[in-house]
Amino acid sequence: MIDRSLVRHIDWILISLLLLNSLVGLAFIYSSSHYMPGNYYLKQMAWIAVGMLALFLFLMVDYKALVSFSFYFYILALVALVGVLFFGRIVAGAKSWLRLSFFQFQPSELTKIFLILLLASVFSKFRQDHISWKKGLLSGALTVGPVILVAMQPDLGTALSYIPIFLAALILAGINMKTFVYIMIVTMVIGVIGWNFGLKDYQKDRLTTLISPSNDPLGSGYHILQSKIAIGSGGFLGKGFRKGTQSQLRFLPARHTDFVFSVIGEEFGFLGVTLSLMCYFFFLYRLYQSVGLSSDRAGVYIVFLVAVLITFQFFINVMMVIGLFPITGTPLPLLSYGGSSLLTNYLGVSLVLNVKMRRFVFV
Repeated sequence: MIDRSLVRHIDWILISLLLLNSLVGLAFIYSSSHYMPGNYYLKQMAWIAVGMLALFLFLMVDYKALVSFSFYFYILALVALVGVLFFGRIVAGAKSWLRLSFFQFQPSELTKIFLILLLASVFSKFRQDHISWKKGLLSGALTVGPVILVAMQPDLGTALSYIPIFLAALILAGINMKTFVYIMIVTMVIGVIGWNFGLKDYQKDRLTTLISPSNDPLGSGYHILQSKIAIGSGGFLGKGFRKGTQSQLRFLPARHTDFVFSVIGEEFGFLGVTLSLMCYFFFLYRLYQSVGLSSDRAGVYIVFLVAVLITFQFFINVMMVIGLFPITGTPLPLLSYGGSSLLTNYLGVSLVLNVKMRRFVFV
């Protein structure tokens, strides 16, 4: 149980902002999918409840204990990712789901939390002004494992989301120019190899379509063009709740998942987009404001890496739906439909709350 003295230090403002953004997402999931079979908004409501329960259960465990067991969590995650390649269920062209009796989940999502805990454990012991290339290589090797396994599913969007976690840890540790150059060289080599031997044809098409989506308006450019039409047609005030033609008439693909931001733009226009972005920016600001509120280095790393992860996914999704980034299948955290993604973000916020709540506890 949580000590009563710790309850006073729970950041209820952060929890309120978390729920506010989740409810905004729930409203537009309902709008974009109310005519579709599956009751997605009811499932999202259930996942929000599960996420809140998991959040408070996570608060009962000291984050220092979670960090101390992080390597075992990491190994468990790798085993699950390997298992997905053999026993996973294919959804939207990617074998990234494991089914357990009455529900299914994506191990690649929870792996983000385990990687954050492991990197916090590795870097919290580092006390030099600049990180050594050996430590950088070790953290890189720990990150490459999940990246490769998830890319093999293939789920390029999730695989890419591990990289900013790694880079954020390096930045916080104090990376010097020599180590940075080494990392960039290795990254470029991996990029060349990945383009020639790793990426499938449809993934290459998404990258080339970014430059000129009109070249294939009914193929690889369809998603981007329909998303731009939806957002642009919303004007200043939008067409009204459940009145968007692109979403309601099903021209917009993945409208309740990857392209929920396009639905906001179409139905509530520039004003609605601005208000939803303000809600999200307040949430992100609260996360970054928490970075320095820790009693140890591991806590600082945890809060910063969680904030960077959510920020990365947010900006990638927004840039994706307005045509400034290739379609990668990256959901909009808290707003897009998806249980595994929602649960992962709630657990990440729970870690932030955990660190802040225990900042006055010295053992």
